[in-house]
Amino acid sequence: MVLESFQVGEGEVPTVMLHGFLGTGRNLRSLAAAWSAADPSRRILLPDLTGHGTSPALPSNSDLYSMARDVVDTARARGFDGAFDWVGHSLGGRVTLAASLHVPEAVKSVSLLDIAPGPVPGDLSESGKVLGILLQAPARAENRRAMRAELTGRGLSEPLADWLLMNLVTEEGGVRWRFDRQALADLHSRVNDTDLWAAVERRDGPPMRCLRGGRSKYVSDADVARMVAAGCPVETAPEAGHFVHVDAQPAVLAWLR
Repeated sequence: MVLESFQVGEGEVPTVMLHGFLGTGRNLRSLAAAWSAADPSRRILLPDLTGHGTSPALPSNSDLYSMARDVVDTARARGFDGAFDWVGHSLGGRVTLAASLHVPEAVKSVSLLDIAPGPVPGDLSESGKVLGILLQAPARAENRRAMRAELTGRGLSEPLADWLLMNLVTEEGGVRWRFDRQALADLHSRVNDTDLWAAVERRDGPPMRCLRGGRSKYVSDADVARMVAAGCPVETAPEAGHFVHVDAQPAVLAWLR
């Protein structure tokens, strides 16, 4: 499956950057642009993951491995040959780990942004809380302001509500969600339960590293110890939360370079 995507940079080093759950490739545009400006050798592809943004809908049997294959198919369709460097935030990081197991010929290196390889506990999943509110919201509303009120009225913060509203499309009579909310909810359960430690701990895998947010709970100290023992160094951006690329973009850029 070929996904919606766009490219930043015209260099010779193929790179894929993947967004998190409920996001789109646009979430990483600012970081990609800064990285390309600092390192013109990069050619960075930013797809909307399957079922996200304006990419095709999720098949009923979608999982991290099928999503990784879709990313590779998209990169090949855009002329990305050989193996590429992968950078993934949250869900995007888990897709990246799955790619290293399922399509290793396409993975040169792995850079994880605030995500660990193990199953994500339900009480730690910020995306799960957002998803719960999203599922309670109406399928349609008169306008964006009305849908925003529906989200904030259910307890979602204004910044998160505005981020979700990027997934609305305007049609006659109002606005509706672009994505299939129930399909995403089903996917969320499957991908969070997947154990990907094999990707990090196998001896013949590509080089891996992780940058975690100091205010985030997604990568625990125990995760750090196990990742480092497996040869995957972990650094911390002390003031950043889960959206480390937003909270600490200069630190993320320096780490990527």
